[in-house]
Amino acid sequence: MRMVGTDEVGGIIRYFEEMDDPRSEVNRRHLLGDIIVISILGVLAGADGPLAIAQWAGTQELWLRGHLRLPHGVPSRDTISRVLKALKPSAFQQCFAAWLASLQEEQSVVEKDRQDEPLRQIALDGKCLRRSHARGRGLGAMYLVSAWATDAGMALGQLAVEEKSNEITAIPQLLDQLDLTDAVVTIDAAGCQRNIADEIVSGGGDYVLALKGNHETLHRDVTSLFAKLLEGDFDSTLVSHCEESDKGHGRLEQRLYYQVSVPVDFPQREKWTGLKTFGLAIRRSVANGKETIDHRYYISSLSRHGRRFAGYVRGHWSIENSLHWVLDMTFREDESRVRERRLADNLGWLRRLALTLLKQHPGKQSIAMKRRLAGWSIDFLMQVLMGKAT
Repeated sequence: MRMVGTDEVGGIIRYFEEMDDPRSEVNRRHLLGDIIVISILGVLAGADGPLAIAQWAGTQELWLRGHLRLPHGVPSRDTISRVLKALKPSAFQQCFAAWLASLQEEQSVVEKDRQDEPLRQIALDGKCLRRSHARGRGLGAMYLVSAWATDAGMALGQLAVEEKSNEITAIPQLLDQLDLTDAVVTIDAAGCQRNIADEIVSGGGDYVLALKGNHETLHRDVTSLFAKLLEGDFDSTLVSHCEESDKGHGRLEQRLYYQVSVPVDFPQREKWTGLKTFGLAIRRSVANGKETIDHRYYISSLSRHGRRFAGYVRGHWSIENSLHWVLDMTFREDESRVRERRLADNLGWLRRLALTLLKQHPGKQSIAMKRRLAGWSIDFLMQVLMGKAT
């Protein structure tokens, strides 16, 4: 990972030079870039909101003065809160787009042959901020739909929606912000929509979309097709197959992946842009003498390749562990009681950005320990910004 700038703290500001300052010019005492950089560093160091960010900055004022302009000292909690409430989330995220894109380019696999090399994977999934509801104002819990580069461990963007059902309208907007060239986009069943498949292919990417009962006819036809093929042990068609197993802590898990080409006479073949294959993932788990079996179905624009298909399915499942679980356990996102929507959205992005930076750091420590170290040691905080361990 390259240094952010000649001065790794002040250099961040250049990513916000073109950003419009939403504040009134009257009594504007603090520079926008200073406030944003302090917010990034504060969240990296363990802060979870404007109050904690301001308190962290207060303890580090002397050091910050050596890197930022701070014409009137460190900003107060209210100033930080007002700025994060005023910033347009999409503009805030776009300021990091070139930087994050360069990080992704350095870390992703360059594909030379689709038959031999995997494409980079972008997983889209929504997460509920469970304590963000405000019943007195008629607001339910807010959802953040995130785009996550699974191999690089990198946040690429997010959109806030009021209801889980609104993910369907949010996903196309989020896709518009992403470079989909030579990428495989994986989405759960909420994103299994014809317009979404069309947008992904039009953007130069491929898709692996989970299929459930929200497309009743297609789901019925695909499940019936696999039931027939499994019964005949795939003796009537070509199939790509991959098998994996794990054992430990009294638990045995077996995963079977099957991928077949879409039959030429399949009724809905022409309705889905680029549709080439159907996939089935069977997860069999035995724990404490109890067996559970789970079948999941997929549609894809990729050609048959069992190992690659398994990797993309597994990669999408990992978004729960690599992103959502870490946000809850390390950043305590589910406990956030911020109800103001734009503030919650921008704080959510700061958490995802911080997680991205912590993941890029090459140290062997856990994400939780890296965040503690960033709060304890300015030297380690600088290492995280530079992506280098010393």
